[in-house]
This record gives sequence, structure tokens and C-alpha cells, in this order.
Amino acid sequence: MHQRKGKKILIYFFLLLLVGSINNIALKNLKFKDIKDINVIGLGNEDNSILLKKIKNLNLENIFFINKNEITDQISSNNLVEKYEIFKRYPSSLDIDIKKTKFLARITSKGKIFLVGSNGKLSKNNFLNNQLPFIFGKPDIDQFIKFKKNIDQSEISYDEIKNLYFFSSKRWDLELKNNVMIKLSRDYTEESLKLALEFLHNNEFRHIKIIDARVKNQIILND
Repeated sequence: MHQRKGKKILIYFFLLLLVGSINNIALKNLKFKDIKDINVIGLGNEDNSILLKKIKNLNLENIFFINKNEITDQISSNNLVEKYEIFKRYPSSLDIDIKKTKFLARITSKGKIFLVGSNGKLSKNNFLNNQLPFIFGKPDIDQFIKFKKNIDQSEISYDEIKNLYFFSSKRWDLELKNNVMIKLSRDYTEESLKLALEFLHNNEFRHIKIIDARVKNQIILND
């Protein structure tokens, strides 16, 4: 009884392979329309056009047999891209919807000034946005992104910050637009930031120019 069941299963398996092979051959022999329209949106006219040209150079044939990795490699290599979605519009169109990265700061690398994006990538400073905070020191970009999250979770507005200073000891100082300097702890960054802000927002200490919160649970004030 078990042998008969085993034979039936084998027969069904080979029939499935045979039918599948026939369908694949027939599918490959079908002629589909080549991709005629590719639309890229989200980066601005000039950058959309540059990316569109690179994707068209891939010589995509039809929408059913696209090598998606080729497209995603081109999109991901663009430092302005934060997120993206690719939509197939049958029978012969592609829509690529991109969310552009948000520029967070300026930093010097190899003698040139770059913009730091929220995607953790550096972009050329073609926008001359001098309102963004400047990062002094040489942090890894992911260290800055992590520190930026600490700031966002605090009561300080990121727009209040003029400069950020990163030290080899892996701690940060903040210079605000009102020229107040906040020295933060390396090991207790969130706690020291919170403690410093208690003094920053206290009118009794509005003349203070340096708030030193490097020691845990302590604040040193300097005129």
C-alpha cells in the first residue's frame, strides 16, 4: 500500500516538472513589449534626469524579465536617496518614487566640505547651505547619526545648534547660536544633555556661556 502511494507521488512530481517546463518554454517564446517609459521622481529635476539616464543605459528589455538588482544598485549608489519604491505599470512602464535624504550638517573630509545626509551618506556641498551646523572633528557618520537622535529626543531644538565638536575620546560638545557651549559626557550623553538643559532654560543662568556636564550628575558653570 505504501509502495503504491510512493509511486503515485513520484508520477505526480514528474508530471508537475513536465508541465512547468512546457509553460516556461512557452513563456520565454512569448514576445512582450519593451519598456517604453521610466519615470523618476523625488530628487529634483536635474538629479532625476541624471539617475534616469543611468537607468536607461541598463537597456532594460521588458517589464516581466527585469534584473531588479541592476536598477536597485543604480538607485542605492546615489547619495541623495533615503528610500525608494519601484512600481511596475503594465505592460511597459516603470515608476521610481524616491524620498530624498535630509541634510543634517556640514563636515570636512579630505579637504572638502560635504553635507551629511540622514541616510548616513556624504553629498557634495553644491547647495551652499551655511545654516546647517558644522561638525568639527572626525566622527564616523553613524556616530553622528546616533548623537543626532539623542538631541532629537531631548528638549533642545536642533535648529539652535551652530557647531558640533567631536573629540577622540568619543564625546561631544555643542555650541549654540546664542554662543553657549555645552560640554557633554562620553558615557552618559543623554543624561548629561538633559541635565545641561535644565540650566540652559533657567533665566537665572542666562549669562552663563559654558555648561560643563562631563561629570555624571554634576554641572560646572562658567561665565
